[in-house]
Amino acid sequence: MAFLGSLLKRGISLTNIVRRKKLNPLKLQKKTFIKLIGKARYTQFGQAFQFEDIENAAFFDEGKEFYRKYQENVPIYDYNRIYKEWWHRSIKGEKNVCWPGRVTYFALSSGTSEAASKSIPVTKAMTKAIQKTSIRQILSLSRYQHLPSQLYEKGMLMLGGSTRLNYRDNHFEGDLSGIQAKQIPFWFQKFYKPGKEIAQEQDWALKLDEITEQASQWDIGFVVGVPAWIQLLMEKIIAHYKVKTIHDIWPNLMVFCHGGVSFEPYRKGFERLLAHPITYIETYLASEGFIAYQSHPDAEGMQLVLDNGIFFEFIPFNDENFNAEGEVVAKPQTLMIDEVEEGREYALLISTVSGAWRYLIGDTIRFVSKKRCEIVITGRTKHFLSLCGEHLSVDNMNKAVELASHELKINVREFTVAGISQDTLFAHHWYIGTDDPVDETVLKNLIDAKLKELNDDYAVERRHALKDVFVTVLPSATFYKWMEAKGKLGGQNKFPRVLKNNLISDWEGFLKTQGIEPQSVR
Repeated sequence: MAFLGSLLKRGISLTNIVRRKKLNPLKLQKKTFIKLIGKARYTQFGQAFQFEDIENAAFFDEGKEFYRKYQENVPIYDYNRIYKEWWHRSIKGEKNVCWPGRVTYFALSSGTSEAASKSIPVTKAMTKAIQKTSIRQILSLSRYQHLPSQLYEKGMLMLGGSTRLNYRDNHFEGDLSGIQAKQIPFWFQKFYKPGKEIAQEQDWALKLDEITEQASQWDIGFVVGVPAWIQLLMEKIIAHYKVKTIHDIWPNLMVFCHGGVSFEPYRKGFERLLAHPITYIETYLASEGFIAYQSHPDAEGMQLVLDNGIFFEFIPFNDENFNAEGEVVAKPQTLMIDEVEEGREYALLISTVSGAWRYLIGDTIRFVSKKRCEIVITGRTKHFLSLCGEHLSVDNMNKAVELASHELKINVREFTVAGISQDTLFAHHWYIGTDDPVDETVLKNLIDAKLKELNDDYAVERRHALKDVFVTVLPSATFYKWMEAKGKLGGQNKFPRVLKNNLISDWEGFLKTQGIEPQSVR
C-alpha cells in the first residue's frame, strides 16, 4: 500500500472538510480589497489615487462606500494604458510604482488578440499567490473519490515555457509557466517533470523530443498544460514507442489539468490517445494571476479565487459598455461579486498583488452558479464577431465546432474565423484544422446550422446582412507553423479563434507562403 499516498489523501480530505463552509463572496472580496489597498497605499499609484482615503472608507464606512470611492478615483486600464502610464517605470527598474518594491520578473504574453508581446509584472506576492492557489487545487482532488491514494505519489508533467528566462535591463522575462516552474517549492521537485534540465530548454521542438526520450522512465499520474500542446506531445510519444495509447507508457495517468482554451473541441481527438477515461480538471491561470479553478467533480464551471490576491469587478458585456471593436467605453457600468447574475456575460476587471489596478484582462465570462461563484470563460472582449449584429461569441464557435466534428466523426485540432466583406454585405470565413478527410461544403453547412441553433442573432443576420459562410479545411500542422513563424510555439500560447484587422492579412499572407490561396478556396 502506498503509505505516503494514503497520508496525503487523508490530509487532503481533512483539509477540505475544514474548507467546506458556506461562501460569503462579498466578505471575502472586501477583505481581499483592504489587503490590496493597504499594501499599495504608499506606492506611486496609491498616492496618485488616494488609496489611503479608500482604505479608510473600507474600514470605517458602512456598505459599499469604499467601492464607490474606488470607482470614482481609479480609472479603468487596458494593457496599453497602464503600461504607458505606469508599468514602463517598473520595467526600467523604479521601485514602488504600482506595488511595493522592485519588480524583477515580467511574464511575456500576447494573449490571443494582439500581435506584439505584453510585459506583465509578476511580483513575489503574485508568485506566492499562484503557488497557494495551485496547492488548493491539488487539495480539492480529495473530492474526486474515485482517485486512488497511489496517485499522490506519481509524477506531474507540467508542459510550459522555458525556465531559462531572458535577463534584460535588471529584470527577467519569459513565459509565466517558466517563471513559476523556476520557483517551484523544494518539496514538489520530487514529483515535478520534465525536471530542471529539460524545463530550461528554449527550443520547443527540442523540448518535446527530450520529453519523448525520457517519457518511458517516468511514472506520470498528472499532466498539466494547454490541450493542443499536450495532445501533440502524447501523439509524439505514442509514435516514438510504437504503442497504441499513452497509457502503454504512463499506465497511472489519471488526471489532465487543462486551461487556456475550451477543451471541448479537442476532447474527441484527445480521448483517442487514451486506453481508459481520465479525470479532467479545468483551470483559469492567466499571466495576470490564478483566477479560478474547477473545485469539485460536479462543478458546472470554475470557482473564482476570491481570497488570494485578486479583487474582481464585472462589466456587463453589452453594447452600452463596449463598442463594435470590443473596446470599453469611457465610463462603463461595473459591478461587484454580489451584484452579478447567472447567465449574463461579463468582461473581467481585476486588481492584483502584481500592481494591476482595475485592469481589463480581455476575457469574458458567464456565471453558471452565483452561489458557488462558478464561471465559464466565454471568449475575449475583442474575440467575437459582430459585423452586422450577429454577436457570435467564442463560446458559440467552440460549441458549433464540437457538435459538427462529433457528427462528422472528425478530429478538429484548431480553427479560426475571420469576418470579411462580401459585395456590399458581410461573410464569415472559417479555417478548420483537421487531418481527417471531410467535405468542406458539408462541414460549412453543418457549422452554419449549429450556429443558427445556438445564437438567435446569428440566425437573424444569416437571413439579412451576413450573406455567406466559407470554410477552408487545412492540415492541422499549418496552424502550428504559423505560430512558430510568430515565435509563439508552445508554452501558454494559443491560436486566436478570431482574426481581425492586421491579423487577417497576416494569416492570408502566411497561407500563400504555404501554397494556399485563401480567396480561391471559398
